[in-house]
Formats: sequence, C-alpha cells, structure tokens
Amino acid sequence: MKKILFVALSVFILTGCGNMNNTPTKKVEALLSKYQSNDSEVMNDLDNVLLTDSNFTDDERSDYKEFMKKHYQDMTYKVKNESIDGDSATVEVEVTVRNYSNAVNEANDYRLNNSSEFDEDNTFAKYRLGKLKDVTDTETYTIVFSLTKNNDEWQVNPLSSDDESKLNGLYGVADITMPESSSSTDSNTTTDTTDTETDNNNQNTTSDNMPNNSDNGNE
Repeated sequence: MKKILFVALSVFILTGCGNMNNTPTKKVEALLSKYQSNDSEVMNDLDNVLLTDSNFTDDERSDYKEFMKKHYQDMTYKVKNESIDGDSATVEVEVTVRNYSNAVNEANDYRLNNSSEFDEDNTFAKYRLGKLKDVTDTETYTIVFSLTKNNDEWQVNPLSSDDESKLNGLYGVADITMPESSSSTDSNTTTDTTDTETDNNNQNTTSDNMPNNSDNGNE
C-alpha cells in the first residue's frame, strides 16, 4: 500500500506540478518574478535597449542598468482577480513601483531651458540619473494582464505601452521636442532611452526605457 501511495505521489510531483503552474495567475507571477529576480532574459533585453541609445557612454549604460536592476528588485505586486473565458483570460494585479515621472519631466524641462549646461563631460544622462536616484515615492498601479491559451499552454499577451511604463515607473512622462537651435550644439538633446521605442522578442513595444518580457513568463 505504501508503495502504491509513493508511486502515486511521484506521478503527481512529476506531472501535476506542471499543470498547477499552467494557470493564468501562475504565468503572470512567473513573468513578474523574472523582473524581481533580474532574470537573464530581462537583463539581456535591458542591455539591448541601452545599447540602442548612442547618447550613453559605457559607464552611463552600466549605471542605468544597475539602477533599473534595483528598481525591478524593489517592485512588489498583489494578484487581485483572475477571470477565464474559454481560451482567453485576464489577471488583475496591483503593482507597486517607484514613480519617476515627475523627476523625468522636471529634468527634461530643465534641459529645455538650460541646454548649454550639458556637454560631453556633464551629460544630461548623468544629470537625469542623479534625479532618478533621489526618488523615493512609490505608486500602485492596477494592470490587467491578458492571456491566451495556445496548445493547452497559457501565454501572457504583449503589454500595452502604458502598462510597460507603469512597470518601469515612467507612467506619466511627457513627450518632449527639443528646439532646433539646441539640437545642433547639445549631443544630449536627442531622444534617449527614456523615450526609446524597441522591438524585443519580435514584439512591438514602446517601453519608455525598459524591455517588455510579456512572453517570457510562459515557461
């Protein structure tokens, strides 16, 4: 009898656990955990985003990467609701992150009015990062993740640009257009990674400065 129970338990562990993890909520939790743990896929996407921005020096890219790693590690979330309708599902999550929007907007406004202060030695990227590091305020956003079941496997659908901005703490950052007179003299006035539009994992994303990994929680 004990042998039968042991065999049954082994079968459950080997097969049942996989099914337990194949739920909309578990898939969303796996995705968010990848951010919190600085998973290699998230970090690789982050590297790709930073490399596309020619305004960064190598040291600034490294500094921004360390900054965002800490941002993701400090992110918290709480699953509020799961709804399944056939092969479609939604998972409502409250995500709490530091809110950098005011700091970025204020930094951008300062650059617009004081562009002559920035040069190769005193870059805007370095100035803005200093402002971001001063931020301690957090914001809790509600994000509704949508999922689709393909071949009996739940997959998180790509996030909207607004939801990506919320995860990155950049929801509410205003678009800016630098004056033509400044762009010719200030190498830091072109669009930088805060406004970068990227295509990660063959998905169109506008992540404001971080990667979208909505397909990476689907393991």
